[in-house]
Amino acid sequence: MTECLPLNREMLPEPVDVIILGSDLDRDQAIAVAEAKARELASEVMLLAWFDRKTGNFSPRLTCCFDDKPSWLAYALSRGADLFIDINQEEYVFAYKKL
Repeated sequence: MTECLPLNREMLPEPVDVIILGSDLDRDQAIAVAEAKARELASEVMLLAWFDRKTGNFSPRLTCCFDDKPSWLAYALSRGADLFIDINQEEYVFAYKKL
């Protein structure tokens, strides 16, 4: 399934940018980087949603569409996401809630 509306940077509230140069980053590596960065910024976090531009995968895998943002992002925001880790200019995005 493809996302109804493509992600763009303006949709992310105050994203924290992480650039990883010279590497063909896979999702597992991206998750590790995002978790480490999130824990630098907050002692406890909960991952609510993620997006992988390379594969088009995202979670949670919702089928509904929104006019102003992708469904996975709307889900995260509606559940209190307040920390967004943006790796390599939206190659991967992870939405966390600080606990």
